[in-house]
Amino acid sequence: MAGNYAFASDTTAGVCPEAMAALQAANAGRAPSYGDDGYTAEARQRIAALFETECDVFFALNGTAANALVLAALCQRHHGILCEAWSHIDTDECGAPEFFTGGSKVLPIEGANAKLAPAALESQLSRGHGVHFPKLRALSLTQSTELGTVYQPSELRALTDWAHRQGLAVHLDGARFANAAANLHERGFSPADLTWRAGVDVLCFGGTKNGLFGTEAIVFFQRELAREFEYRVKQSGQLASKQRYVAAQWSAILQDETWRRNGAHANRQAQVLAAGLRALGFAILMPVEANGVFVELPPRVYAGLTERGWHFYKFVGEHGYRLMCSWQTQDEEVAAFLADAKAVQAAAG
Repeated sequence: MAGNYAFASDTTAGVCPEAMAALQAANAGRAPSYGDDGYTAEARQRIAALFETECDVFFALNGTAANALVLAALCQRHHGILCEAWSHIDTDECGAPEFFTGGSKVLPIEGANAKLAPAALESQLSRGHGVHFPKLRALSLTQSTELGTVYQPSELRALTDWAHRQGLAVHLDGARFANAAANLHERGFSPADLTWRAGVDVLCFGGTKNGLFGTEAIVFFQRELAREFEYRVKQSGQLASKQRYVAAQWSAILQDETWRRNGAHANRQAQVLAAGLRALGFAILMPVEANGVFVELPPRVYAGLTERGWHFYKFVGEHGYRLMCSWQTQDEEVAAFLADAKAVQAAAG
């Protein structure tokens, strides 16, 4: 495909070497089908060890299915799901949560830098008139957020405490959980601190954006919520018959911290990219806390960069663009983009 997609999305990156090696290893010989294999058992054990607790672990083939299946397990069709207005479940999943739940209403709420706060949620309690409005049942959070910001454990705890007081279950969309975890690891927080210890009931643990191929892990910390979840996975077409290929990748990246190194690498590249853009005089629109850089570019600069083959997306307001780094982002790619941005800026006057 023509053009340079290095910063278009972290899904444009390839499969990381550790995951690819695991796929090759899983391809040797034969193994039981539908998750009754040693690879799947090992992956589940490693995920439980990572989070330092017993949990129920399932696998889905993509993030949309993972999120929608979890929300369907938490909600009935007359329920409401609170989320931040930028959340993927509202903006980018083609109504999958509503479809899988059979009609639950997704209720987006504006938050600062795509992060919710309890005060913003409080107003939702007075919406509607009894049975004429959906009954609130779930709070869905995104970590890291769609604008590249990261919830601190204390912020998560404030939100989950509020949700649990209202009888709501808490779902965490962790498509970029590795990036948030890498950020907070530097401050001494563990994956457990960012999930069940902070009150999260179920996590969709992103693999695709962190170097894996066709696999997301669904981790129920409140295990009673996973009742008969395996049937939902099968009915939705998300149970891989050759699940060893799905699971082996998780074991490979968990056993030697590859998952966190991949996230940390992407975060560092985003910091370098943001610093370079700032030095050129471009405004960075959001705090750079994970692997996304949101930058304001004049129309002529954006046009010049696309003419030079760079592909990336308008995301915030009229001139705000998103640049995503990944486990695969190279120093040379960051330098080349900054050099082109400088040249185009000079040509634009």
